[in-house]
Amino acid sequence: MTRLVDRLRPLAIAFYRSFWFSTAATMRRWALAAVVVNAGIAVTGAAVRLTGSGLGCPTWPRCTPDSFVPAPHDAHSPVNMAIEFGNRLLTFLVLAVAIGCFLAAVRLARPGSDQGRRVLVGLATLQPLGVVAQALWGGVVVRSVLNPVTVSVHFLLSVGMIAAAFALFARSGEGDAPPHRLVHRDIRTLGFFLTAAVFVLIIVGVVVTGTGPHSGDQRASRFDFDIESVVRLHTDVVWIVVGLTFALLFALHVTDSPGRARRGALVLLGVELGQGVIGYVQYFLAVPALMVGLHVLGATLVWIATLRVVFLMRSRGTLDAPAAEQALPHAANA
Repeated sequence: MTRLVDRLRPLAIAFYRSFWFSTAATMRRWALAAVVVNAGIAVTGAAVRLTGSGLGCPTWPRCTPDSFVPAPHDAHSPVNMAIEFGNRLLTFLVLAVAIGCFLAAVRLARPGSDQGRRVLVGLATLQPLGVVAQALWGGVVVRSVLNPVTVSVHFLLSVGMIAAAFALFARSGEGDAPPHRLVHRDIRTLGFFLTAAVFVLIIVGVVVTGTGPHSGDQRASRFDFDIESVVRLHTDVVWIVVGLTFALLFALHVTDSPGRARRGALVLLGVELGQGVIGYVQYFLAVPALMVGLHVLGATLVWIATLRVVFLMRSRGTLDAPAAEQALPHAANA
């Protein structure tokens, strides 16, 4: 036991120092952890629905009317209750990471710090606030008996949380100079259009999911749309997104834009093509639950890759120089 404590002590100290004596590096690691856990809980939330466990815990905030933890219940199997309750427990992991992000940002911006980054505090504050909003909305989802509108909003909140976490990740690794374009203005605008198109694609995707067979529980309602029509609409938006991505990659290449931006666009295109393969496979296999889960994972990866490309097309300087000094070369290039 003593030997185990001796081994864990350095890890505990490093964990404590990562937020209480935060640096730019530890702040960035906390932000990356926020991206991962928010993407993860979006995927596990879909798994809850795909296993028919959406109402495994039929009440909220309790799991059953008389217990906060799973208890024997005639209407739900122990497996479904365990899956739903396990996903609820993951919320505490997301909350712990969110609090870590907030504390790291506050400590990094503490008075007298040489690395004061007050802009990060606002971005980091979105993390715990978002977790609370997600938890409360989860209660709405349960009480509405998995109404597809509330389920869709629940996923879209996760999409917003991922975007906020990625913004924190990107800003924690750069300076505080005014934003400086690394690509032509029109290419940057194309990147914004692509981001909007991907977000529309995600919205259409949740409509398809809310119309399809995996409701999460037999009592759950579905959107009253023709499934073939919404699938065709989803496919059309997919081709628009892929076309915009190819156009962005081509424009970055012919204008000799920075290599990291070109590589980011290439990665995005690769993720989109992989996601397209999964989408067609799940369609021709009559939408098996496993493929739908992989498709949800792919959607989160496409969203993250899109955000990454947008941030790679501009710069705010480096962390090793004051913002005023960083702005000088940017002004010369404007």
